[in-house]
Amino acid sequence: MPASLPSAAAPRRVLGAAQRLGYRGVVRPVAWRLEAEQAHHLTVRGVDVLGRSALTRGLLCAGGAAVPAGPPVEVLGLRFAHRVGLAAGMDKDGRAVAGWGALGFGHVELGTVTARPQPGNPRPRLVRLPASRAVINRMGFNNEGVEALAARLRAARRAGSVRLPVGVSIGKSKVTPVEEAVEDYLASVRALTGLADYLAVNVSSPNTPGLRSLQDAGPLAELLTAVVRAADVPVLVKVAPDLTEPALEQAVGVAVDSGARGVIATNTTLSREGVAQVDAARAAAESGGLSGAPLTLRAREVVGRVRRWTDLPVIGVGGVLTGADAAALVDAGADLVQLYTGLVYAGPGLLADAVAATAPDGAR
Repeated sequence: MPASLPSAAAPRRVLGAAQRLGYRGVVRPVAWRLEAEQAHHLTVRGVDVLGRSALTRGLLCAGGAAVPAGPPVEVLGLRFAHRVGLAAGMDKDGRAVAGWGALGFGHVELGTVTARPQPGNPRPRLVRLPASRAVINRMGFNNEGVEALAARLRAARRAGSVRLPVGVSIGKSKVTPVEEAVEDYLASVRALTGLADYLAVNVSSPNTPGLRSLQDAGPLAELLTAVVRAADVPVLVKVAPDLTEPALEQAVGVAVDSGARGVIATNTTLSREGVAQVDAARAAAESGGLSGAPLTLRAREVVGRVRRWTDLPVIGVGGVLTGADAAALVDAGADLVQLYTGLVYAGPGLLADAVAATAPDGAR
């Protein structure tokens, strides 16, 4: 290429810089005047509306133009445009499934969805900790139920508007006793047959009573064996960052023995370690799972340990606030990386940074 001509990366850098300035200078100040959950729902609604037609998806594509193109990666027998996706929790009901790919995400994980519709925990249940670049949530798997999500995903696939791998995170309905959890999960598996590209078994949210007990060896083996047998796609298990090293190693071993195809590390944490001093009192008073910057090092550590214990694919999630954080998860052993809380603080420019930082060797 002649030296006088700009590279393809130059316009992306300009777009990325404008995107970051626009988010920090305009979007975030306005959004943060809203209650955190209200801002969340408005974001999903906006992506949903813009994702409904080819014309409006083009507007989203313009916003995602700062995301660098690169060689795709093969994981779980699926082809991903790049390593970086949207984590579960953002789009619980699959409302904006047609829009996330247009924004530039390499994959999206919908949910967590449950077999039965449920309202979740009382509001307020989503708390920002700005000085810590963190969020506490105690949402409690609020969702319209797996049948509603399945209907939306089915319609989107029939319309040809799903152009990226779609995972679905499944959890236990709150009203279902832990002893009956297997059948509850299987109801979700059956409803999603032929619709998801992979399933993520969420046994690690701290906001559903008794759920984390399903990470114990016996219950986990029973659950994963049943789900793997019933599913028509790869099954992954999502683990908590709060497991002790022996418990984590045991959970990974159970996943391997049960036929799971991967591990997602990690979910939110009950720890308040790493919270800024100015946020400490509020963080201690608020129940729920902590995500964001305080989880960065712990998520990286858990990914590294999981990688030492298994060759299964690993999806790293937790504490990704910069491209360097995403790259560190890949260096620790993650095959794919997911974003959520980091987008609240850094905006969509984080996606472009993370994609560039995690491109396969030789493409960075």
